[in-house]
Amino acid sequence: HHKIDLITDNGVFSKDKVDYGSDVLVQTFLKAHPPGPSKRIADVGCGYGPIGLMIAKVSPHHSITMLDVNHRALALVEKNKKLNGIDNVIVKESDALSAVEDKSFDFILTNPPIRAGKETVHRIFEQALHRLDSNGELFVVIQKKQGMPSAKKRMNELFGNVEVVNKDKGYYILRSIKA
Repeated sequence: HHKIDLITDNGVFSKDKVDYGSDVLVQTFLKAHPPGPSKRIADVGCGYGPIGLMIAKVSPHHSITMLDVNHRALALVEKNKKLNGIDNVIVKESDALSAVEDKSFDFILTNPPIRAGKETVHRIFEQALHRLDSNGELFVVIQKKQGMPSAKKRMNELFGNVEVVNKDKGYYILRSIKA
């Protein structure tokens, strides 16, 4: 299990410890794609940074773009980057992927902001389709009760495929691959 120190504060999701869903997403992603040659990864709705920073730490060759609308969260990502000596991460204020419309990615990961509503969550999937290179993969962690069935349906409509690649304590990891 990977050791990483993360500072959090009030008003930022899951402040006491890395939330279970983010952890399951990271472990599932790393199992599917162990650290290797350089890839471009986006962590959308990154919060204080557990997903992108954990992957950045174990995969120093990857370049990771971390996006969130909450500037307090992003300030924490910057702190956590320094704290862990991580230098392969770029942090940007962004609503979904709107701030990186000139970029493309091999992988997009999200623990989507459920509280922001279904439209916002589905907008992340829609924008991910446009930002992924061909054969690029979108990984999403979501609980059944938080709208997993509708997320799965939307991903399938957009990408033409969706797979439950892992399931742990009610958390589902969904993956769609861009043709």
